[in-house]
Amino acid sequence: METALSATGLVKRYDGRPVVDGLNLTVPRRAIYGFLGRNGAGKTTTMRMVLGLVRPDAGRLTLFGDDRRQRSAVVGALIEAPTVWGNLTGRENLEVTRRLLGADRGEVDRVLAVAGIADVADRRAGGYSLGMRQRLGIARALIGGPRLLVLDEPTNGLDPDGIADVRHLLARLVAEDDVTVIVSSHLLDEVERVATHVGLVAHGRMVAEGPIAQVRGSVDPVVEVESDAGAGDTLAAAGFGFTADGCRLLVRTDAADRLAALLIAAGHPVSHLVRRERRLEHLFDRTAFDRIAFDRTVQGAMA
Repeated sequence: METALSATGLVKRYDGRPVVDGLNLTVPRRAIYGFLGRNGAGKTTTMRMVLGLVRPDAGRLTLFGDDRRQRSAVVGALIEAPTVWGNLTGRENLEVTRRLLGADRGEVDRVLAVAGIADVADRRAGGYSLGMRQRLGIARALIGGPRLLVLDEPTNGLDPDGIADVRHLLARLVAEDDVTVIVSSHLLDEVERVATHVGLVAHGRMVAEGPIAQVRGSVDPVVEVESDAGAGDTLAAAGFGFTADGCRLLVRTDAADRLAALLIAAGHPVSHLVRRERRLEHLFDRTAFDRIAFDRTVQGAMA
């Protein structure tokens, strides 16, 4: 497997506190890599280190196998809110970046078309909607034809059609232009629609990483069931692990038929029973996510 980005043992501390704490990360070439975690998990700090905007306190970063490669030649980025000079047109904003990078003159027209804002290119950017500003930021990140594109919340402010457009754009960049994409987002449904690989970070450490199907498969199977007040005691006595979600019990099992038969035999009516689809969002359930983080931390210490 060819690797676009590799990070080993990354550490970044602020005021003595580790924000990124020995993080390892591997992004395959031509992947769309969803970089996920709660607010404060260390995602943005990690991406700033990848871009050379923040110097790591420890660890190593390599881009396409070279830790000395000039990042500006191979990486394009949109981190947090895009910077926009409101008194300039969209085209003029991009022209400033083109000149700074020394890119070809035709790059501005190319990225305007790719980002879908060619029709507003000559309007003042100060009048752009939030979604249009986001598209302008993506267009700027594409100037020069980067091999690695790093996007922090790229669909922020976009309507459903705009989100779908960005999703299709990323897929096309990977398929046709040999671009590798890292996407950080809290919109997990969108990440699942577009990502080929994901990395989940908690407390500055990578706790799950790999092809999306593999990571999704690490989610415990869960059956949602509604019954009467005594159902939980019956399940506990039978050895089932579960948590309460309002009037529902979330039971960690894929044996829905056995579960229903057990409750009915014990005299507990079942008014609702459904297998929950395994989704990335379930890894962000606090109990499940902290358990995974703990398990992997312990396994790493014992290795």
